[in-house]
Amino acid sequence: MAEQRKKKIVRVETPEGATGSAAAGTASTGTATDDAPAAPTWTATPEAKQKALRFRLIAGGLWLLAIAGEAFAIFWVLRQVPVIMWLLITLIVVIGALAIGGSLLWKQANRLDPASKDDKVRFFVQNQLGAIIAIIAFLPLIILVFTNKDMSGGQKALAGIIAIVIGGAAVALGADFNPPSVEQYTEESNIVAQLTGEDLVYWTKSGSVFHVCAEVPDVNKESKDGQIYEGTVAEAHAAGKDRLVSYWQREAVKYCGYSQDEVDAVVAGLEAPAEEAPAEGDAPADEDATEETPSAE
Repeated sequence: MAEQRKKKIVRVETPEGATGSAAAGTASTGTATDDAPAAPTWTATPEAKQKALRFRLIAGGLWLLAIAGEAFAIFWVLRQVPVIMWLLITLIVVIGALAIGGSLLWKQANRLDPASKDDKVRFFVQNQLGAIIAIIAFLPLIILVFTNKDMSGGQKALAGIIAIVIGGAAVALGADFNPPSVEQYTEESNIVAQLTGEDLVYWTKSGSVFHVCAEVPDVNKESKDGQIYEGTVAEAHAAGKDRLVSYWQREAVKYCGYSQDEVDAVVAGLEAPAEEAPAEGDAPADEDATEETPSAE
């Protein structure tokens, strides 16, 4: 039974087609038919690709400035006798800020226009490029600081520790431990479209996941803005949400008004392309209907 909503639902409006992929997600998934041989593949719209490209170009510019700062520190600052410590430390901080800023923009671009897992090399490089750039920007500098003959032990320790801390933060923030993919967006969009008839999900500003309806308790918990956000799967990801909630099946039956048979049909449709076609009349496995114990989202 659906619970009464106490919060206002706000439709996400994306200026200049910022999420881009949302429109394509709806168009690609549509309302899937039961006899479809395979789930449609999600694709980003030209608008989303254009904005992702813009983010990546800006990120690339910031990374180039970070590398240039590193080169200046290595080939000029560290060759001064004595080394100008305040300038070296300032450069380390600036390099870190540029590397982190570029990585954050690059990650946002990947949410708008993710890579496919089919190309493993591109998928890895595209999603971990921020960490790779951070290593390039800091590792040579750190080595040369500790091996510099014109710096005292105290100076090496000070500059080296600052570089290690800031460089480590840049690597951690540049790495993507849960990278988005075309396959993930495709699966989530098809789950939602096949279950509800449209690519529309719900989330809150503070949550990390999105849900199939606005009646679930997690989005109705008290929040500062008192709002539930409504949008496509692509728009949810662009808003910073990592994934569809893992126990969407339970929520769909308990709070969203769907029957277990409807949920099982969606699960069976998602699994069918990956395995041999089941014999007519075969019932879906019971385990498909079970999910992990809900946690606060």
